[in-house]
Amino acid sequence: MSTTTPATAVATTSTMGPDVRGFWRVLLAVIVPLPMLFMGFQYILSPIDGGASFEATVAASAANQERLALLEWLPVPFLILLVPATYAVAWVTRRSTPRLTTAGALIALTGLLAGFGILGGTPHPAYVTVRQGLDVATVARLDHAIGQHPITLLGGLLFILAITIGLPLLGIALWRSRLAPGWMGIALTLGGLTHPFMPGHVASGLGLIVTAAGFAGASVALLRMRNEDFDLPPITSRHSSQ
Repeated sequence: MSTTTPATAVATTSTMGPDVRGFWRVLLAVIVPLPMLFMGFQYILSPIDGGASFEATVAASAANQERLALLEWLPVPFLILLVPATYAVAWVTRRSTPRLTTAGALIALTGLLAGFGILGGTPHPAYVTVRQGLDVATVARLDHAIGQHPITLLGGLLFILAITIGLPLLGIALWRSRLAPGWMGIALTLGGLTHPFMPGHVASGLGLIVTAAGFAGASVALLRMRNEDFDLPPITSRHSSQ
């Protein structure tokens, strides 16, 4: 005599996690132009050109102390947001121009991370010297010694390559992707390529504002984009019950 065991029904339910793609898409669109915009205003409002000697920077800072508080804070969005802003441009163009985007992102992100990790950020030693009444000659020797260290020179080189090669490659990728107005990709390309050669701090600041307009091309693309084109949906969790 044989017995038959009745089959046990197994019910499977699927649960999709919260969909936050829209949040990330809009957040990236908002922050993309901000780093270069803030740094552009910092350059324009600076009382002296960036390549001036330490002693000249201290003298100019001492003569314009009312600007110091603002000039100390303007680079902060640049230092915090430029890496995610650059990543956002690469994210926008990665599918339309994958090879160009990969090359630009590797050079840009490597150089930016090296530069921000190695080079001095804010506040500038000259501002601290003025604010704290430090000995100018002593701090100038320290600043020169740090600036001539091989690690600092390497960080500076990688950072310059990020700005003059990495960002222009991403600008070309944005232009070729046709996901934003073509002039925005051109602005990003020319803004990064010409930055080290701009005559004076005002011209350099205006060039960075042009670069910010180029970055805003990624904002346009992100705001036009559907969540389905931005990223894959959340992973679906499956639960089985008897």
